[in-house]
Amino acid sequence: MLGPSIKKKKTSNKSLLKRPFNKRDIFSSKIPQCLKTKVFEQFVLPVSLAIGLIRRPRVTQRAMERAMLGVSLRDQIRNEEIRRRTRVTDIAQRVAKLKWQWAGHVARRTDGRWGLKVLEWRPRTGKRSVGRPPTRWTDDIRRVAGSYWRRAAQGRVLWNSLQKTYVQQWMSIG
Repeated sequence: MLGPSIKKKKTSNKSLLKRPFNKRDIFSSKIPQCLKTKVFEQFVLPVSLAIGLIRRPRVTQRAMERAMLGVSLRDQIRNEEIRRRTRVTDIAQRVAKLKWQWAGHVARRTDGRWGLKVLEWRPRTGKRSVGRPPTRWTDDIRRVAGSYWRRAAQGRVLWNSLQKTYVQQWMSIG
């Protein structure tokens, strides 16, 4: 069977990622490493980000990279070495870069759509521990670009130069 069968029952998100392919087929030693990397970056990564499947994306990505190379945790190979061998983009870097680009895109818009309202939304529900105010989506963007980040986003050159700083900061926190 090439893909998922259509049923009236709801299917879980986990089954969506498992069905189209078999892990043994993609991570087989017969397939070249460059093709495994391409499949991961063009299929697995976007699908997992789109359906919110991965709670701990870095752990999942590293497990998949180990499977691509055919190594286990017992082999005690450092993550940096695994990343060097697979040449796969780090999921945390990708997420941070996409978040930064989307914030800049929405800040440059002038048509008043809901995107900017989402960025400025202030959560009012839920309890946080003492000393931890509710966080907004733009709080970490403000840490890099300042309180006038929407004005900074109007200049693409400045905004793109701040992106690298944001990604590095986001990687150290996340």
